[in-house]
Amino acid sequence: MGFKTPNLNDRLAAAAKAKQAALEKFRARPAADDPAVLARQAERKAVQEAREARAAERKAAREKAEAEARIARVEREERERAEAEEARLRKEAEAATEAQAAADLAARQKAARDARYAARKARRR
Repeated sequence: MGFKTPNLNDRLAAAAKAKQAALEKFRARPAADDPAVLARQAERKAVQEAREARAAERKAAREKAEAEARIARVEREERERAEAEEARLRKEAEAATEAQAAADLAARQKAARDARYAARKARRR
């Protein structure tokens, strides 16, 4: 090789050397039925199956948690609905009691007014 740039022969020799190295690397590769290759494939398959099993477990756990959350939400909504209905009924009962008390008060006041009127009439006669 030259000092500054490789000439054509140098470049051709380098290319041939690279091709030969790639060919030797390819030939040195083990065959598909080699025990080491089969062992690596089995290991990869085992890792993949374990990964899929973990993913399935996570999915099942997530679905279970979502179902539990749904059930809890429905129970909470039912409880809130029942509490709201109970509060409504309590308010209605209080309103009815207040209305009855107001009516009783009005009746007592009217009776007292009528008694005073009757007493005044009796005094005038």
